[in-house]
Amino acid sequence: MISRMHPVLASVVLGLGFSNHAVAQGTPGTYPAKSIRIIVPFTPGGPADMSARPIGQGLTESWGQQVIIDNRPGGSGNIGAELAAKSAPDGYTLLVATPGIIAVNPSLYSKLTFDTLRDFAGVTNTATTASIMVVHPSLPVQSVRDLIRIARARPGQLSYATPGNGSASHLGTEMFKNIANVDIVHVPYKGAAPGIIDLIGGHVQLMIIGMPVALPHVRSGKLKSLGVASLKRSLAAPELPTLNESGLPGFEVLNWIGLVVPAKTPQGIVSKLSAEIRGILHKPDMKERLLAQGFEAVGNTPGEFDAYIRSEIVKWSKVVKQAGIKPD
Repeated sequence: MISRMHPVLASVVLGLGFSNHAVAQGTPGTYPAKSIRIIVPFTPGGPADMSARPIGQGLTESWGQQVIIDNRPGGSGNIGAELAAKSAPDGYTLLVATPGIIAVNPSLYSKLTFDTLRDFAGVTNTATTASIMVVHPSLPVQSVRDLIRIARARPGQLSYATPGNGSASHLGTEMFKNIANVDIVHVPYKGAAPGIIDLIGGHVQLMIIGMPVALPHVRSGKLKSLGVASLKRSLAAPELPTLNESGLPGFEVLNWIGLVVPAKTPQGIVSKLSAEIRGILHKPDMKERLLAQGFEAVGNTPGEFDAYIRSEIVKWSKVVKQAGIKPD
């Protein structure tokens, strides 16, 4: 027993005990030793949620530990991001990151409870998805040119939905408004899913949103597509023309989705997480599954993703300033 040992020896044994406990909880060799939580800062059913679930399932299958998808919508993603930033940096809490939360909100909000570069470390950019411009079928338009014509004739009478203020959907539609010189009212929601529901219900008329959310409703006839907001046709829906082809030269609204962890998470664990997730993303069946939902798998290294996040902050800060966008 330790109590009968020489004091010095006892302290060494106790130290080894604490060290072994730390190893069990915080080294790549024993990680993960318990369930992992992925915080999705939006409602279920949106692009961020749809991309997180198959990755969580893949991690569960690979490591035999449960992966919990924790939806924390609100505050344009800031509520979920704050929760992730304040979580223990041990690899057991990840945040689904989007450009709105990570790159736009730092410029949009003067007082945030988190700092992207200080509080988060990139794991990997999981996927990109082109946005698609969709309208309610009752709107008598067949092209973006028709939409511009009607919007100019009815200033302030049409409205558009977004997953929240400062989202890629919001910024993209504001860019469209500026280019087309139209007045369309912004209606922000707490995520893409409730916005698309109101669009289907005819409560709003327009939405520029990621293909995973809109594409099933376009194919079912519940919504009408006016074009994909990318410079080239999407692999997920090559039959749909681009807005670039349809009267808006150079117009592009791409959305990316990634995973980050609290900044002080041990690098070995970050690397292990990244390697496993990239392996999942590069499996042919996962690529096909994501593509069927409108995503194109990416999967880059933590260093590459960190560099990309920094470039996105610079890019979107300019857009926010030029458009004069303020929090609602």
